[in-house]
Amino acid sequence: MEEKKQATINAMHLPISLKTSIEICNYIKNKSTTRAKKILEDAINLKQPIPYKKFVAEMPHRRGKMAAGKFPVKASKEILKLIKSVEANAQNIGLSSNLVISEMIPNRGPLQWHYGRQRRVKMKRTHIIIKVREQEAKK
Repeated sequence: MEEKKQATINAMHLPISLKTSIEICNYIKNKSTTRAKKILEDAINLKQPIPYKKFVAEMPHRRGKMAAGKFPVKASKEILKLIKSVEANAQNIGLSSNLVISEMIPNRGPLQWHYGRQRRVKMKRTHIIIKVREQEAKK
């Protein structure tokens, strides 16, 4: 049995919301990296919102084929950097350019205190693991 190569990136302590990253990761998982980058760039440029399925309390409906959605600009920028980085990792280990995101796992990171006098306020942190593999050729 042949083991398939995968490229992995493990990002720690990202300054983004866990809930937002969960929604983005669920939407982008099992898509090609080129399509995922296009989706994130559209969300950054406020052209197409990311559909939210789990954390939808008091969220507005969006035009199109989705019920609730947002434009998570900050989280989209961070995840877009990670996808570009994992593509470079895949190229470095010898995978082809047509890649599919096989796993995208966001986890909660440690809460850090804000710097300075403003005590009792903590910053959000998130860990994200992304694994990509080569897309199988259609028969």
